Amino acid sequence: MKEILRDIIDKFCEYNSNDVANVIFGFDKDEHYDALVVAPSYSPYKLKIDSDCKVTTLREGAYLAGYLVEKDDMKIAWIKISSSDSNLIDHVSVCATLSFDKMIFIGAVGALKPEFKLGDLCTPSYSIAGGYVHTFLKKSIKDFIPFERVEPDMEYVDKIVEIAKEDGYELKKASVFCTPTVAAEYYHLDEIKEFDTDLIEMETAAFYIMADLIEVPAVALLVVSDNLASNISLIGRTDEEEQKYYYGREVVLPSMIFKIAESK
Repeated sequence: MKEILRDIIDKFCEYNSNDVANVIFGFDKDEHYDALVVAPSYSPYKLKIDSDCKVTTLREGAYLAGYLVEKDDMKIAWIKISSSDSNLIDHVSVCATLSFDKMIFIGAVGALKPEFKLGDLCTPSYSIAGGYVHTFLKKSIKDFIPFERVEPDMEYVDKIVEIAKEDGYELKKASVFCTPTVAAEYYHLDEIKEFDTDLIEMETAAFYIMADLIEVPAVALLVVSDNLASNISLIGRTDEEEQKYYYGREVVLPSMIFKIAESK
């Protein structure tokens, strides 16, 4: 873990419990996990993962929940959080002192270009941080860089792309614009399109910044849920469109989570 994140956590613990990961999510700080899954709005049950492994609900509230996912000898700590980069930073920080080998982000993503179809599984080649909150992870909040470009460890991403290919899936590398708001993004859509990114969602820039600070391998898995370029909306999809999306979410995504968690 890098010094800046250690300092952030230490300062937070001066005013709060030093075992918040247990209080909020139910995780044992003395346990080792093969992976930490970070999932805005997604529980393992929503992906129907419990049909193929053991899922234990450790804590569950209106917006936050912690689950232990066990398959064979593998243990996955799974946090369901609310959407937004601020929620991700807060709750991944809470879990940063746990012992885990890698982080996996999962979520839905909107496409900005027609070549991305519903149900496609994508991973960021880079993310544009369209908000401000990630600046609180710097030494000074005055060090704000507008629309900062955040890049993952592409050597690790390429490894996961190959794992997907070996399993018969295509994991598409794509650029992402991270918006801090859904309702207002449509008003600024023409400006957002000027960044020429392929996809739009909320959290991956913050996710990769946190992964760098924690110093663990990390990958984001994004299932295309709508396409603004093809006029396919998030609400009001056809039955055929729904089937494509749910195949990506409930078949491809769970398979990839386990493949990544067990990989060395």
